[in-house]
Amino acid sequence: MRVLLTGGGTGGHIFPLIAVSKKLKELAAQRGIQNIEFLYVGPAFDEAAEEIFRHENIKTKYILAGKFRRYYSASNIIDLFKIPIGILQCLWILFWFMPEVVFSKGGYGSFPAMLVSWLYRIPVRMIHESDSVVGLANKITSFFATKIGIAFKEAAVKFPLKKTALVGLPTRDDLCWQDKQTARNFFKISSQKPVLLIMGGSQGAESINNAVFEIISDLLEKYEVIHICGRRNYEKFKANIDPIIDPDLKKYYHLYPFLTEELKFAFSLADMVVSRAGASSIFEIAKCQKPSILIPLKGSAQDHQRSNAYIYAKSGGTIVIEEDNLTPHILLQRIYQILDDENVKKKMSTNAASFATPNSAELIAKEILTSFGVM
Repeated sequence: MRVLLTGGGTGGHIFPLIAVSKKLKELAAQRGIQNIEFLYVGPAFDEAAEEIFRHENIKTKYILAGKFRRYYSASNIIDLFKIPIGILQCLWILFWFMPEVVFSKGGYGSFPAMLVSWLYRIPVRMIHESDSVVGLANKITSFFATKIGIAFKEAAVKFPLKKTALVGLPTRDDLCWQDKQTARNFFKISSQKPVLLIMGGSQGAESINNAVFEIISDLLEKYEVIHICGRRNYEKFKANIDPIIDPDLKKYYHLYPFLTEELKFAFSLADMVVSRAGASSIFEIAKCQKPSILIPLKGSAQDHQRSNAYIYAKSGGTIVIEEDNLTPHILLQRIYQILDDENVKKKMSTNAASFATPNSAELIAKEILTSFGVM
């Protein structure tokens, strides 16, 4: 069986693709299918993502992909030329690979591969929409899809109901429940303080970093802090924050540009998470049953992060702070409000678990195998 994976534009696409591919291999092996060949086709990610694909034995073919912007930008002109080039690249790549299954995570990078898979009449063409507000690429490629999976029920109104199913968002099986001593050793944590995980997505979050900068000493007095500040922010942020931390408190601060596979150790240790409101982050937090504070990215496409955050907040598993309202004092007080109250932590954890979709990757993999006539 040959399976083509596509998507791209943000790091949030990588791990759902990986989760589905791993579950697909597992279920196929149970049915005597061992020779599954995976190929990722889409925009290039960074070296860390490339390493993840290699680790999972997923080959990669990178293409040019133009972004569909619904606002004025000079980049729109350049991207008009990228789109047909990307389509031509996919015509060549898919002709030689000729998959039997295409699984798309959406994003502007998925359009060329989905269009070409329809032209070649690939029998199984599935797309997945992570957000509560449907992205433009998925709206378009839904016409080419044979099956559509959604993470939020609110997205259903934008798709044909007959081929749409609520499946949640695929997350890694090993994300949450790692051995705590192994995780503590990885981060060099020796104290018994509560652990606060702060993450701003694959690119980091300047507004969150700025707030943390102002309150870091207060946080380290009470907690161990694992802070993922983003690759582009790391060197500058580290140079600025190191001098302001008391030498006696530095051992409680663990700063990283980004975590990939090691994120499972951070989630396993965290008593609470502060995060952006990307769909992947929300469903990972929910799966790991962690109380959280979500700070949606202001100006995200169609304000989807804000929509995601408030839908999740209805479950009682998180508190939302909008970026316009984010001040160091408010963030600190909200962290205290959760981490210093065992009853609040327990209730939010239970509510988070009720929102989680731990079997999402399995549902998608089973649907792919069923469409292929295996299940």
